[in-house]
Amino acid sequence: MTAPVKPAPAISAPTVAEALAALPPLPAVDFAQFGEVETKPLTRIKRFTAAFMSRNWITIPHVTHHDEADVTALDALRKQQATAQPEGKVTVLPFLIKAIVKGLQRFPQFNASLDASGANLVFKKYFHIGIAVDTPRGLLVPVIRDCDQKSIAELSAELAAISRKAREKGLSMDEMSGGCFSISSLGGIGGTAFTPIINAPEVAILGVCRSYLKPVPGGADSQHIDWLTMLPLSLSYDHRVIDGAEAARFTAMLAASLATPESLLQ
Repeated sequence: MTAPVKPAPAISAPTVAEALAALPPLPAVDFAQFGEVETKPLTRIKRFTAAFMSRNWITIPHVTHHDEADVTALDALRKQQATAQPEGKVTVLPFLIKAIVKGLQRFPQFNASLDASGANLVFKKYFHIGIAVDTPRGLLVPVIRDCDQKSIAELSAELAAISRKAREKGLSMDEMSGGCFSISSLGGIGGTAFTPIINAPEVAILGVCRSYLKPVPGGADSQHIDWLTMLPLSLSYDHRVIDGAEAARFTAMLAASLATPESLLQ
């Protein structure tokens, strides 16, 4: 008679701390044996960012969806806005924020967070957007609150003020907390695409690179070429909460909103 098969013992998943502790340490290397070196300590912000980003990358299953938006009309509108407001430069970021808010309203799972148990999704009824700011001390992400209630001009002024405050070491912890969704923009530097790391407990982040001119055949005449200004978009999302089709629909809506910028002025 065959003996009954005993069930396998339950295996609990290791915590992040246990998983990190189980990793073998990096070998110590004497780099001076290969040539002259100089050792400088990381800033406190860079050390904190390193720990925070490492945790996020290990604990969140990241997927990045790449797309692009036709911002030809948006560029023309920004120039009109700049003429009307000569005291301040109008960038693409305020329009991006308004487009993202529309996306969060249409797809509320992007404006949510997993609770501590990981079994429930907390949907937020507010729209606070974090903006990654490059400072000499490291990356900071101040949060602009209630973006659904602010105009392009108001967002533009607040962006300028909070970015200046970040670079002048004037941000408080409260000003960097409570975000629903973040934007990381490399538009002033370059690149074509990248994979931004999600700013937990958020479930998505949008990366933006520098816009470029794209030739597109125009009209029935195949010899005619239109030059469109295209903005690369890179959306990283938490695959536990968002699937690929939802991410594609979200970025498609962003692209459609940015292609018709007048709708973002309302």
